[in-house]
Amino acid sequence: MRIILFFLGLVALILALLMMVGWIQLSQTREASMPRVNVEGGQTPEFDADVGDIDVGSKNETVTVPDVRVNKPAANETER
Repeated sequence: MRIILFFLGLVALILALLMMVGWIQLSQTREASMPRVNVEGGQTPEFDADVGDIDVGSKNETVTVPDVRVNKPAANETER
């Protein structure tokens, strides 16, 4: 697989080199246009799903939160 990719890359490199030198010149002779498509009718799929029931509730709970205090260093202490 790698050898095929190597040869494809080599061919692309040679093609780009030949275009840069001027041996190969590509020019567009006609503008492209999108095809016209007509879509009619159709039907979306329908599904039935049996899923489990989920009961969501709430309850009051008391939680103890630690008391955090931050003390500023004294003016005579040096910072580290």
